[in-house]
Amino acid sequence: MALPTADIAAIAPEPPSAVVPPVRRRRLRFIANRKAGIGLVILGCFGLLAAIGPMIAPYDPSARGPDLVAPPSAAHWLGTTHLGQDILSQMLVGARSVLFVGLVAGLVATVLAVVIGVTSGYLPGVAGELLSVLSNVVLVIPVLLLVIMIATIIEDADDLTIALVLGATTWPWSARVLRAQTMSLRRRDFTEAARAVGEPTWRIIGFELLPNLTAVIAARFVDTVIFAVLSEIALAFIGISGVSEWNWGTILFWAQSQQALAQGAWWWFVPAGLAIALLGTGLALLNFGIDEFVNPRLRNVSTGKVGLTPVIPEVKA
Repeated sequence: MALPTADIAAIAPEPPSAVVPPVRRRRLRFIANRKAGIGLVILGCFGLLAAIGPMIAPYDPSARGPDLVAPPSAAHWLGTTHLGQDILSQMLVGARSVLFVGLVAGLVATVLAVVIGVTSGYLPGVAGELLSVLSNVVLVIPVLLLVIMIATIIEDADDLTIALVLGATTWPWSARVLRAQTMSLRRRDFTEAARAVGEPTWRIIGFELLPNLTAVIAARFVDTVIFAVLSEIALAFIGISGVSEWNWGTILFWAQSQQALAQGAWWWFVPAGLAIALLGTGLALLNFGIDEFVNPRLRNVSTGKVGLTPVIPEVKA
């Protein structure tokens, strides 16, 4: 007897074009997250400005002009400073410095955190404890004070120096988180199976543990970038990282030192403040998106679903 058309369609395999690989499906689900998507768009816009900002800046950010503390106009879209410098050009050129310090510091700190945190969590005995002690020692170092001292001692301290110092001193927080996660994974069945078949330690860490720690590593990287960006801006605002190099903190430094608020020159500090807030919002939304992608309970809450296991009542005979 011939089967109905609906039954044939039900048992027929899907065409190869309709099958989406699991890895690609997970990536699409992450991008479909509203918080992660908005965060990626914001960061992409700032990344584009950092890449082409110096090329599209209408003026030299340090060049002086005749229009002093002039409000926004057709010639100067964001107004000018007390020396007639174009604020829009300073904003465009300064975006590269801010993102450069944040990304370099985040990469350095993340690499150190992964190497030391995962290794200390997996290795038993004295080796793991020594690495844990190293993390605790570096953890108590005052980061901003150390950067201020280095920038004061080294006269030619640039963005790379500050980024390396921030990255070399901000990894212990991430290392402690990764160590705790690794200790919970090293006794799992898949790790025990890899150890039982004689896999070397580096292969177990690289191919068994790290893929399960990817989301945690990404979240800690974003946290470090946020801290590094805010630290760079704070150091420039107090005049530590060199006011000759333009970034958003430098703009706020000159605005504060020249009493821009008292003069009513809102265009001098509002654009830089909004840019800092928008960049921080983009990074925070990306971090929230990673958390919801990793944690099913947070993902269910964000989609309006209740992440509880249903309980079936017992039926008495």
